[in-house]
Amino acid sequence: MIISPAMLKTFEECPQKFVYIYSDKINLPQNKYIYAKGKNIHAMANYYLKGYDISKFENSLTNEEQNIWNYLKNIKYFKYEVVSSEYQLSCKLENNWVGGRLDALVKNNDDYYILDYKTGAIPQNPEYDYQTMVYLLCADKIIKKYDSLTFIYIDLKNNKEKSIKFSENLKLIYKEKLKKILNEINTIQILPKKVLKNNKCNCDYYCICKKN
Repeated sequence: MIISPAMLKTFEECPQKFVYIYSDKINLPQNKYIYAKGKNIHAMANYYLKGYDISKFENSLTNEEQNIWNYLKNIKYFKYEVVSSEYQLSCKLENNWVGGRLDALVKNNDDYYILDYKTGAIPQNPEYDYQTMVYLLCADKIIKKYDSLTFIYIDLKNNKEKSIKFSENLKLIYKEKLKKILNEINTIQILPKKVLKNNKCNCDYYCICKKN
């Protein structure tokens, strides 16, 4: 199994919730309309970077989506060489695989940029967000030779960017942080559920916890 940043965040939030979702496969219904805007923008960017004619798609956007798209397609990174878009990447850390789907990977000469579009909020501590750590470590192993490797959060809500430039120091920190939580996941999955229970939790899975 490949451990994604979303899985790591869920485990950090509540190990019991992690077990319900990823071990017991208990998924709750979600309102698909909440994510419609983000999906539309991601789809537009993917087709655009791959060189498809997106004029018909652009005409179908709402005014809000059109404003977001106009900002995104004019950022400097979209003028760089496209390495990949909507790309699934992964790497192995000791006995665990981590990975996920990045929005885009572009390059300017030998400077590489991982792009992540956010129609909502960017992480509060982006340098040490699991998405940042996992994607940079995976890209580092895949690309191998580069002058620089940078993760770019593109805040489409506020038309801003947040960049994290990879370094050998961050590489060591990221590996240690990920190894620590992965070891916890490997241990917690074999414990009785009652050990994981958090009676103060009030998430969507709370009703299940109360019955166990």
